Amino acid sequence: MALETSLCGVRLKNPLIAASGTFGFGREYDELYDISCWGAVSVKGLTLKPRLGNPPSRIAETPSGMLNSVGLQNPGVEGFIKEELPWLLEKKVPIIANVAGFAVEDYCESVLRLSDTAIDILELNISCPNVQCGGMHFGVSPQSASAITGAVRKVCKKPLMVKLSPNVSDIAAVAKATEEAGADAVSLINTLTGMAVDTKTRRPTLANITGGLSGPAVKPVALRMVWQAASVLNIPTVGMGGIMTGDDVLQFMMVGATAVMVGSANIFDPMAGPRILGELLQYADENEGVKLSELVGSLRTD
Repeated sequence: MALETSLCGVRLKNPLIAASGTFGFGREYDELYDISCWGAVSVKGLTLKPRLGNPPSRIAETPSGMLNSVGLQNPGVEGFIKEELPWLLEKKVPIIANVAGFAVEDYCESVLRLSDTAIDILELNISCPNVQCGGMHFGVSPQSASAITGAVRKVCKKPLMVKLSPNVSDIAAVAKATEEAGADAVSLINTLTGMAVDTKTRRPTLANITGGLSGPAVKPVALRMVWQAASVLNIPTVGMGGIMTGDDVLQFMMVGATAVMVGSANIFDPMAGPRILGELLQYADENEGVKLSELVGSLRTD
């Protein structure tokens, strides 16, 4: 099929992946449409133990985007394995387990437990603060990104994809460091750190003060970073950040993305997945004989 691609040896019927954090575990969306239409689903970020997340307000609308500070609310790894995974497996769609943590040991234990399940790919969220290093985020430098990737690689029995933070000075160096430490793929970008202010109360809009900015506002930054990362890597790059249309998908693939993740669009438009898929199918029909995979890295800069 014209839309088919492969990621870390896993066949995807199309390059669209439901991004972690905006799709939950898929149950609510499956009431609207068959979620097996996605190429893959990346589940809500999982921590070793259950988390209630941050106090409200946790989400704020911004011009051309949104801020979130949910705080990794989730049922924990064991809760996911017992309560959510069996249902997801029935959907016959590749499953990506997104793992977060606040210490190296937490990451490793979570990955070890998930490696013995039927998930297809592990996505390592390294945008979390390392409590053992004064709260410095794991993905803030090539050295710290390499250290956490290398530690997890030793216990991971599944393909390992590392989700990169955009809040760095040299994304290419961080991406290369994760590859050299054993990553099978990278995904980017995670959210940009931002904030909003309520002028009536003179207080931050979010209870946590700052949050992660996503949506169309970040797309130009995301495209640039995906292009920079893909240019230095020998492993697949999965692009995300502000994807709202089929044309957005094509742009990310042209700068080097093997597949893409659709995040905030699912909140703005619950039918975003099937709609974007339809736009890609229309593109394939209008460009008969062209496979989407052939567009990867086809950007002309001469």
